[in-house]
Amino acid sequence: MATWCLHYLLVAFLFAISYNINAASAGITRRYKFDIQLKNITRLCKTKTIVTVNGKFPGPKVTAREGDNLQIKVVNHVSNNISIHWHGIRQLRSGWADGPSYVTQCPIQTGQSYVYNFTVIGQRGTLWWHAHIQWMRATVYGPLIILPKLHQPYPFPKPYKQVPIMFGEWFNADPQAVVQQALQTGGGPNASDAHTFNGLPGPLYNCSTKDTYKLTVKPGKTYLLRLINAALDDELFFTIANHTLTVVEADASYVKPFQTNIVLLGPGQTTNVLLKTKPIYPNATFYMLARPYFTGQGTIDNTTVAGVLKYQHEPTSNHFNSSKNLPVIKPSLPPINSTSYAANFTKMFRSLASSRFPANVPKTVDKKYFFTVGLGTNPCPKNQTCQGPTNTTKFTAAINNVSFILPNKTSLLQSYFLGKSNRIFMTNFPSAPIFPFNYTGMPPNNTMVSKGTKLVVLKYNTTVELVLQGTSILGIEAHPVHLHGFNFYVVGQGFGNFDPIRDPKRYNLIDPVERNTINVPSGGWVAIRFLADNPGNIFKIFCLFVNTIYYMVLNSDGDIVSNT
Repeated sequence: MATWCLHYLLVAFLFAISYNINAASAGITRRYKFDIQLKNITRLCKTKTIVTVNGKFPGPKVTAREGDNLQIKVVNHVSNNISIHWHGIRQLRSGWADGPSYVTQCPIQTGQSYVYNFTVIGQRGTLWWHAHIQWMRATVYGPLIILPKLHQPYPFPKPYKQVPIMFGEWFNADPQAVVQQALQTGGGPNASDAHTFNGLPGPLYNCSTKDTYKLTVKPGKTYLLRLINAALDDELFFTIANHTLTVVEADASYVKPFQTNIVLLGPGQTTNVLLKTKPIYPNATFYMLARPYFTGQGTIDNTTVAGVLKYQHEPTSNHFNSSKNLPVIKPSLPPINSTSYAANFTKMFRSLASSRFPANVPKTVDKKYFFTVGLGTNPCPKNQTCQGPTNTTKFTAAINNVSFILPNKTSLLQSYFLGKSNRIFMTNFPSAPIFPFNYTGMPPNNTMVSKGTKLVVLKYNTTVELVLQGTSILGIEAHPVHLHGFNFYVVGQGFGNFDPIRDPKRYNLIDPVERNTINVPSGGWVAIRFLADNPGNIFKIFCLFVNTIYYMVLNSDGDIVSNT
């Protein structure tokens, strides 16, 4: 049983008291068409039908420049409802295009279409897109690349070539059936059968040597690898044998460059790294490996995906006919539960904080929130045996002991603009736990959580500090959190319980990393700050806690939501 939790924090600005935006120089309009269709795909010697975009797995790459307008028509040809989220796009004044089903829109039904129309403002780097309803994102995802404006250089050496690499998961079963079974039984969803690079599991899995991702490079060149973790549940270590990587960007925000042999990405995170290849042909090929980081108590897909880095040589080389016989160099990865490595790696990230790319972290705060994030339980339905901590309970995700009930007939944003929000959600989500306890110590005896469609109201231009505290209830684990429509600054993090007197004195308000997705440390806390300056966009925390999806929505004259 997987007790790992994935959190997405979406901040929703349902309306604005005032709004002012400095328009970037006009870009061009780029149009794409996404046909949601079924496709037979064979992996691990098994052929199954999956939901795809344009018959591709992963889906097509979307490319734009900063300032461009994107118009993406999505046509649904399958029996499942669908919506697409543009993960990391700020959606300035285009919150209806953010994509989470029943939050900013109702899903696109069979035979229907929807045009996502938004402009990329003040962003450049690597993001991604994915389905945003149940577990359809297991196969419906792809890269979203934002290039700098023309004639604007990167703040690092210009790469010879740019390569997106998406980490994913492969299920022999139907992912929709997996999550439905978990919701019904109250236990953890079955683990995936393989991890993948760009949809390929690689030679360490049965019957998969032919399905291996291969990256061919030239000696003496610099490559920009755009790493994207599209896995449903897993934080992943990544490394390339005998090669050093230079981290230059995280979640489409430039960072102070630093070198590492191993990168860690949580679900939803992106990291750009520079790979400087060896100066001469090395007479070897090199494994690229990815494997989970996990500290929970449940089941997990603890397998390793391998790709191959191979060097291109001149046709006149003596090695031209012997490349298939070259030795393969294999790297090593940290232990699966290496929290120390995860913490040390995370501390390396700092914003550039330059005149061109300043760190505009709020120095003062208008609103402070303290959210406990962890597992709880709900009663098993009558005349049913469940698979939670006991056979009479279900595992349930909760923030401040509230698990969100998602609307199923109208979206939160729609209900607001139709003046019917009082029928759909309440605005009394607690700003701190109602009953404080030792969050990372001995858990309380009562693990039952409440349910409700509750939000927090924020006014436009409010500066916000949000402390996310992991708990030990039913296990200690890391919790990735994603903020839709906003970036945030990670001003502090640590292990144990957050101390509101001592810990803020240690905040980094000079060059904290700017992200849209962060991992709450296993058995610890993280503090983020942001400016609520994006009206018209609904934001949500989506937490996949075993079998429970939890939403939380903040907005600038709107709300904070949660969902089961």
